[in-house]
Amino acid sequence: MMMAALMVCSISNAQTTNQTLKERKAMAKLSKAELDQKASKTARKEAKTLKKEGWKVAPGTLPLEKQLDKAYSMSNEYEENGLPKYIIGEAMSPGATYDAARMQAIELAKTQLAGLIQTEITALTESTLGNDQMTQEQATSIANTVQASKNLIVQRLGRTIPVMECYRVLPNKTVEVRFRLAYNAKMALEQTKEIIKSQLAAKGEDLHEQLDALWEQYK
Repeated sequence: MMMAALMVCSISNAQTTNQTLKERKAMAKLSKAELDQKASKTARKEAKTLKKEGWKVAPGTLPLEKQLDKAYSMSNEYEENGLPKYIIGEAMSPGATYDAARMQAIELAKTQLAGLIQTEITALTESTLGNDQMTQEQATSIANTVQASKNLIVQRLGRTIPVMECYRVLPNKTVEVRFRLAYNAKMALEQTKEIIKSQLAAKGEDLHEQLDALWEQYK
């Protein structure tokens, strides 16, 4: 009964993953003008909400609408195979000074990026499992390794792209900074693949063929 439940769960997750990929591929077919229009509309709406909440930009930086426009444009870009071109993480952090809050927000945003990369890999694993390209045990081993590698993923992150930064002064006079970072998705997945391989090898597990099948979906 337990194995049957696992199989049902895996099939359901694979179906959800496949549906997500279909939606992404549909987005990839939209023209740049359509994507820009969609991004601008969403950006203006969020900028209006943030300003009401007291958020503002530092002197010398782009207006909030422009920053958000860039962020949404990048988040709406997908490869034809359904892979997002960029993975975007966001975080907020309070601090006694602007610089202290900013540094902490950036580190938290990187941690969220790592979590989103983990989510992408998990989705790939579920899809591969649903296509009978690996066993439940192999998929579980890979998934567990990914979940245990979050700190390594954060450490391996290369150059991130700042796409949105704003701040507000809280009632207790501390400063809260909100930061949004983007990272090239293909680079992130390739780096994570190497991390997973090394971690599995350290545990004495050879799942190179399964990992290759995993990444084959996005070639």
